[in-house]
Amino acid sequence: MNSFYNEAGSRIRSLREINRFTRERFAEIADISPKFLYEIETGQKGFSADTLYRIAKALSVSCEYILTGDEQGDCSEEALTALKLFNNPQIGTVSQILKLIYELNTKCNK
Repeated sequence: MNSFYNEAGSRIRSLREINRFTRERFAEIADISPKFLYEIETGQKGFSADTLYRIAKALSVSCEYILTGDEQGDCSEEALTALKLFNNPQIGTVSQILKLIYELNTKCNK
């Protein structure tokens, strides 16, 4: 399609793999077909704002990161490296713990 969609698709695939989702499982979470997810990841197809939002939410990243690759914080690479230390069954638990920490931090800062 074009380099914009190639790069966005590549970021989506990379994040999906870091999170150890199969294409089929992630497509189910994002409510799209596995074939469409493949086409997005390979830059063959574009996507709507709604699809982008669902993918970003499922990957716990911003839409901006998927579109541009711009990091939200300085520790993103460090956090990804730390996540790679965990095995597949542990990732879900780590993710839940991090989300709880984020929610508590958000509530405390209001």
